[in-house]
Amino acid sequence: MQKMNPYKIDIGAIYSHRPNQHNTVKSGTFQALEKELVFDIDMTDYDDVRSCCSAADICCKCWTLMTIAIRILDRALREDFGFQHLLWVYSGRRGVHCWVCDEAARKLSVAARSAVAEYLSLIKGGEETVKKVVLTDPIHPFIRESLAVVERYFPRYALQEQDILGRKESVDKVLSLVPEDILFTVYLWLQSLFLQATAKKGQYFEKEIMLQYCYPRLDVNVSKGVNHLLKSPFSVHPKTGRISVPINLKELDVFDPFAVPTISLICEELDRPRAGEDEEKSEESKDKENEKDARTTLAKYVKYFDQFLDAMARSWKGELLRKSDLQKEF
Repeated sequence: MQKMNPYKIDIGAIYSHRPNQHNTVKSGTFQALEKELVFDIDMTDYDDVRSCCSAADICCKCWTLMTIAIRILDRALREDFGFQHLLWVYSGRRGVHCWVCDEAARKLSVAARSAVAEYLSLIKGGEETVKKVVLTDPIHPFIRESLAVVERYFPRYALQEQDILGRKESVDKVLSLVPEDILFTVYLWLQSLFLQATAKKGQYFEKEIMLQYCYPRLDVNVSKGVNHLLKSPFSVHPKTGRISVPINLKELDVFDPFAVPTISLICEELDRPRAGEDEEKSEESKDKENEKDARTTLAKYVKYFDQFLDAMARSWKGELLRKSDLQKEF
């Protein structure tokens, strides 16, 4: 790796043959054997519902959208699908990646990956589609769980930070999502901020608005395919210099994308002599010094990543023991 000094590092599937030899093997025999189920959420997909930034720019206000996305998808993947080993990673610029590393997830077919991605997708339609969320009765339990998350963040994110009711342009955008036959009710709703509509046809309009503004926007094609590449954790983003670090969900609400280590900071920390360091060191102390990540601000992210890998290893060993017990192998 050091010899090749790559510009960036992407990770794909495990293949039946070495990828650089795919042209030398018999046609049809070069196939992907397994790959993590991955999700890519990019802030640029939210440009129609954020007023603070656009394109590749982000700020702490709109970063709340990533927090909401992680909360919703992590719960669904764990509770609805039973996956356990999920690694959430900051992309280094304007989004997040999720790596679902369970063996069952790695061996999913393209059809199964598509089914999972479609299950989690609620925003429908492109730029020309005004109303992207339509709920039907009864509301699916997954959507109800997602709404519980959105409702927790919506008042602060949409009403305060994005001020969606503070400008005529943004108010018109909200009103365009409301059925015409209950617009009068909406004016009352705007005065009381969420008055329950009584018209049957538009009974879920307030929920649809909240979901359209806050629900995760997935790049479904990334999740469906087994040949899609995704940037490796701990890569350096070439445009920001920020390192793609794992996100500890226990600290999700305080995670700051602008506070993650940068490559320049890491280089500076490695070059900086430690206080009280003797000029003469024993060979043993020199060996310990080689664990350089402990000397930098990357340390806590590496520790969290190691804990994630340890949990996977324990699960894998437990599964091997279970299989050997079933097969009576001692």
